[in-house]
Amino acid sequence: MNLDRRAFLRTGAATAAAAGIGRLAHAIATNGAAAPKFHTTNTRWQTTYDTALQTLAGNVQVLPHFDKPVLIEGSVYRGIWQECGPHESLVYRKFRPDVARNTHMTFFALQREDGQLPANNKTTETGFGQIQMVVPIAATAWELARATGDDELLRAAYTACSRWDDWLMKYRNTRGTGLVEGFCTYDTGNDNSPRFAGIPNQCPHKDAKECPPVPSLPRLCPDLSATIYGQRVALAAMANALGKSAEAVHWQERAEHLRSLILAKLFVAEDAAFYDLDAQDQFVKVRSEIITRICSEHVIDQKLFDDLWQRQIHATAFWPTYPLPSVAMDDPKFVRPIPRNSWGGASQALTALRAGRWFDHYHRSAEFSQMMDAWCTAIQTDVADHGSGFRQQMDPLTGAFSQEDPAGYSPCALTMLDYTWRLAGIVEEADSLHWNIRPGHAAAQSATYSLTSDTGRNLELRYKPTSADLLLNGRPFAHVEGTARLVTGKHGELKALVGIDLKPQKAVLTQPGHRPRTFQLAPNQQIPL
Repeated sequence: MNLDRRAFLRTGAATAAAAGIGRLAHAIATNGAAAPKFHTTNTRWQTTYDTALQTLAGNVQVLPHFDKPVLIEGSVYRGIWQECGPHESLVYRKFRPDVARNTHMTFFALQREDGQLPANNKTTETGFGQIQMVVPIAATAWELARATGDDELLRAAYTACSRWDDWLMKYRNTRGTGLVEGFCTYDTGNDNSPRFAGIPNQCPHKDAKECPPVPSLPRLCPDLSATIYGQRVALAAMANALGKSAEAVHWQERAEHLRSLILAKLFVAEDAAFYDLDAQDQFVKVRSEIITRICSEHVIDQKLFDDLWQRQIHATAFWPTYPLPSVAMDDPKFVRPIPRNSWGGASQALTALRAGRWFDHYHRSAEFSQMMDAWCTAIQTDVADHGSGFRQQMDPLTGAFSQEDPAGYSPCALTMLDYTWRLAGIVEEADSLHWNIRPGHAAAQSATYSLTSDTGRNLELRYKPTSADLLLNGRPFAHVEGTARLVTGKHGELKALVGIDLKPQKAVLTQPGHRPRTFQLAPNQQIPL
């Protein structure tokens, strides 16, 4: 996230402003850049994918207090929540960039004068009774503004999130530690979790500034603090893009200070776990998916991650047949039988959707593929067996979705879409393209993937039985046999091959006018090109 202002302007903000539009994202939505297209002869996969798209289209709605369409959570959740709505809209942005922009702008438009961002905007109310953060809205706004060259969004996000940071340090740092405090269950969105046993769902009088009169409150929360760490990293990047170099240094220093506090005060090395620290300085020892939220914001370095991977994440506790459970399988507080809306053990679609923010970062692409396959299989089974699908949670051992949850849950539909492209399609990152080649995979059966990049190039992946052709603007630039990820620049320049299968793979790379090159790829191995 070190994009300088000149680099940001090259992405299109200057062009949009000069044209009097003010935002490139609006131009894209209006002028109709082609939405991503996926087609396979695998009927089961295609049907589920198309149903996911229909579900999401049905969840694009206009809510009170903001007059433009947003992507609601769906199912029983008739609104957008700060913890997840902006991130979900970012994942959906290639299909509806206007919706992604609107979802972010809703929170900025409804920000209170004192700097508090709403926890949600629903059909019934705009809520301020909890802070409800997970994926930082600053981070998703920055990613969206950078990708679309949206200068107006960039400035709105920088102002709003700076004020939000100030509000949190004023009202959620009452113990003076510099860490972010949790006052209620809904602050983290961990509904019905043993982590918050005996703690009220919401703050008194629906006011997130008021701490309930419970002796163990307020708590120092590692995941809430990680969210603000990620926010400050994003604010530093936004400041650089806006030419505010001194402010960028300020935000980065504050981010690093917060990171050091999380590791020093909320990590228990002997357990390889992060815990809440209550007001009586006692750790709340429930091993929950807090660990995934720490990884999502890249709080820990590779060395510590590798330790946590071996001792926690990839151990049986968090790696059953259908990862990742919301509480470790071997934790005595794991809740079974699994009730609906339970962060006490169920594998949640929100956790699955957020996994794309950290698995590749920590070089665990092969295992991520295993997890994605499991989720896509479970989702397809639910759709096939019940004639509808996309529910909130499933049993981590059986993959059975909780049928008490009505169908039509956006995070689950987005997981199906996102995983389809991550498994066997094209994923666009900030400065690279990931071409995920998996001949023989169900999602690659006579399949074609095509999308328009942020730089306006037409990208296409065409599968053959044992290989795939990679095209830029209709012209083949590479041919890959075998299973591998080819990482390229935005213009197709080769960067690396990555092992994305749990077994060693042979990959043959051919470029027009060049002799084929053969590679042996171990799981997660990266070979520079």
